[in-house]
Amino acid sequence: MTRVRQSKTKKVCMIAYTQYKYDNRIRREAETLATQRHYKVSLLVPKEGDVPKTYEEHGVYVRELNIQQYQGKSKRTYIVSYLRFMLRAFFVCNKLLLLRQVDIFHIHNMPNFLVFSAILGPMCGKKLILDIHDSVPETYTAKFHENPNKILFWLLCCEEAVCCWLAHKIICVNHPQRDALVNRGINAAKITVSLNVPDCRWYKMNDSMKLDQGEAKQFNLVYHGTLAKRLGVDLTIRAVGKLIHSIPGIKFHVYGGGDDQQELMQLTRELKLQEYVHFYGFLSLDKLCPILTEMDLGVIGNRKNIATDLMLPVKLLEYVTLNIPVVVPRLPTVQYYFSDEMVSYFEPEDSNELAVSILALYQNREKRERQARAARKFLDQFGWETHQKDFLDLYNRL
Repeated sequence: MTRVRQSKTKKVCMIAYTQYKYDNRIRREAETLATQRHYKVSLLVPKEGDVPKTYEEHGVYVRELNIQQYQGKSKRTYIVSYLRFMLRAFFVCNKLLLLRQVDIFHIHNMPNFLVFSAILGPMCGKKLILDIHDSVPETYTAKFHENPNKILFWLLCCEEAVCCWLAHKIICVNHPQRDALVNRGINAAKITVSLNVPDCRWYKMNDSMKLDQGEAKQFNLVYHGTLAKRLGVDLTIRAVGKLIHSIPGIKFHVYGGGDDQQELMQLTRELKLQEYVHFYGFLSLDKLCPILTEMDLGVIGNRKNIATDLMLPVKLLEYVTLNIPVVVPRLPTVQYYFSDEMVSYFEPEDSNELAVSILALYQNREKRERQARAARKFLDQFGWETHQKDFLDLYNRL
């Protein structure tokens, strides 16, 4: 007898404290799931403007809650904003349960405790996924404490353990992060690794490098994403200041925003680099990708701390996908995936060595081409085509 597979549509509610249009990972996962005819995907996020709105984009129904995402340096304000968002999401989730309009809750951290917005789901037989973008104990400690507090770190690990225990499945963004979770007692059988690799629908590879520096009027460096000193954007600005006489036409293009944007702009003014460093704010994927293809070199300056040791920067993977050579600090998780032939390393927090690495690539077009080709081996093994299958298999197993 032929076994007939059920075709009932599963209704998925994702919850994320982020701006959906600019969050590539959440967009990729939500839109990938929405292309499957057996899934209907909705998303709860903070409002982008003054008035919350609802809209549909690429098959995903997005509902903004009446609270704005906080971006600043106040620990208290962050926690209060998280809690307010969680409570608003809690009421929406309960309404969805009463109306039988949800089968699976998919929670994107930070914070982990957003799982409590859907706490009644498992009690009603619904499934719960926790998607760990950033490891909370390490990230919170690196963001707010120069001297790690062991008691606070332990408490955050307890919060992480409780949230992971409540979840039926856990998604994390790289293998070292998975190992850190398992070492803290999280059930390895629950965990699926889904690297934050770009969606090829948006990121189209350049077939060739740009013109040689002798023919080009500018040498364009780029960074996009969160603007924070802990991510070393200031180190790149200082490196540019050291290179303005060695690289004619050097330009550093910065796309994004964050806690330290004003401080970084002030540093640019203090070093009199306004002609060479340009800030543009956040751009949506459809606007950002064509701009990135015009860049000569991607620069990532992450400082070394317990959080960046576990990070595989998504912007690194996006530059690799676009055939852009990259300069990156020598940090454990990056080294886990990328050899010296695939990227140009510099010692973390050393702007002098960063400047030397940039200059070496500027002076050697062949090296830039060779490095970009070698880096694409990463995508052959870990590209979204591979992780897409793992991601969908996780849902199908639910």
